[in-house]
Amino acid sequence: MNISVIIVSYNTAALTLACLDSLYVAEGDKEIFVVDNASTDNSVAAIRKQHPEVAIIANSQNRGFGAANNQALEICRGRYVVFLNPDTTIKLDTLTRASLFMNSHPDVGLAGARILNPNGTLQESVSYRYPGEKFTRGETSGLKGRIACVLGAFMIARKPLLNELNGFDEDFFLYGEDQDLAWRVREKGFSIGYIEDADVFHWGGQSEIGTPPVALFEKKINAEYLFYKKHYRRDTIERIKRAERLKAIFRLFTLKISLPFSAKKTLIQNKIDCYRLTYKMTNP
Repeated sequence: MNISVIIVSYNTAALTLACLDSLYVAEGDKEIFVVDNASTDNSVAAIRKQHPEVAIIANSQNRGFGAANNQALEICRGRYVVFLNPDTTIKLDTLTRASLFMNSHPDVGLAGARILNPNGTLQESVSYRYPGEKFTRGETSGLKGRIACVLGAFMIARKPLLNELNGFDEDFFLYGEDQDLAWRVREKGFSIGYIEDADVFHWGGQSEIGTPPVALFEKKINAEYLFYKKHYRRDTIERIKRAERLKAIFRLFTLKISLPFSAKKTLIQNKIDCYRLTYKMTNP
């Protein structure tokens, strides 16, 4: 088996089925797993009916993105593992191009594809810096390669390396786990790659459509600080907190002044609530 594909789904039945449709006809020797995190939109039954070839793990509760991926990772047989978001579709040759890239770049432990918006325009998917990295003082100096991380919508990695790393860190429930995995891959002496000729269409954020903006922001900022705690020194984290606190104070001041005169009061209020949360989290 060359490639094992893992999709974690949560209330994205229609999108997951479209993703599976594209995978089913894609080139290459592959096995496909869907780990469903207790969806309430009949995802499991729909997948079983339309794609009986897919191995399904149906969780009774939402275990989070990293933990769900790890469930399937334990039983994958592929030489490479592809972590694929359910709100994506791939081209016929995406998997074969990704596999060929990994074959010809033995120094790369994990790589991302060229991520496109549904209209075909390019989506930003490669980062050369980690969150808060500008405040670090040497923490990243020993990491291999130039790329810090790639978008988790599509990532291909070497199965033996993933086994060595024990997959994703399950302390990350949602967000941040892809950055953390990339960091640990680089710590092992591998670099992060970018596959320019492997295309993936990505809708983005579909499982969080019903999440209020402040709740979504809280998830992301909590993931960032978990990342900081794992990889940065205490004095670095304090510098990040001070900078974020000062920014929050300034933005709260300007947003409160503009609120009475804005035609987009809900948007402004959401920003105020987010900066209040930032101030609260960074206040000593």
